[in-house]
Amino acid sequence: MPDSDDDTTMTTPLHHERTLMDQQEMGRALTRISHEILERNKGAQGLALVGIRTGGVYLAQRLVNRIHDIEQSDVPLGELDITLYRDDLSTRRDQPEVKRTLIPFNIADMKIVLVDDVLFTGRTIRAAMDALIDLGRPAEIQLAVLVDRGHRQLPIRATYVGKSVPTSEDEQIQVFFDEVGQEDRVAIVSL
Repeated sequence: MPDSDDDTTMTTPLHHERTLMDQQEMGRALTRISHEILERNKGAQGLALVGIRTGGVYLAQRLVNRIHDIEQSDVPLGELDITLYRDDLSTRRDQPEVKRTLIPFNIADMKIVLVDDVLFTGRTIRAAMDALIDLGRPAEIQLAVLVDRGHRQLPIRATYVGKSVPTSEDEQIQVFFDEVGQEDRVAIVSL
């Protein structure tokens, strides 16, 4: 899956790719993030995870499963589509495909952990917070990302980070998921 801020393209022979995280490293990072979420929130009470489509949804489901294994608690899980909240809709040539938002619980007064695969400029997270707040008033919004690659354009910082990777503007991060028939891994692609 490409960076959440849509800055990636598929790898071609002209691009150089190197692995940042393999399947085991991704698993360890998600287990660590799960423990950090539980520690910071003093357990799973009043907590819900919301994955940002698409990669964030896969990661949020995995975090919910790990939290269940650790605490034997069922944490509500939601899926958030931020397409209509993007700040670049008027400048895009193509019409983005709107997918579903599925949050089958009331977010009011809950501690919401937004989950995304890659944190880049911060614009996707800003859009996600706008979308969430349109659904209710959570007690708190926290952010969990698998990779923080820097280059922020907005003052947004992740609460939980699997791996921080300084990148240049001509590099892109790609996250691959078992859920879509790819072997779990994170790669950095130089253009």
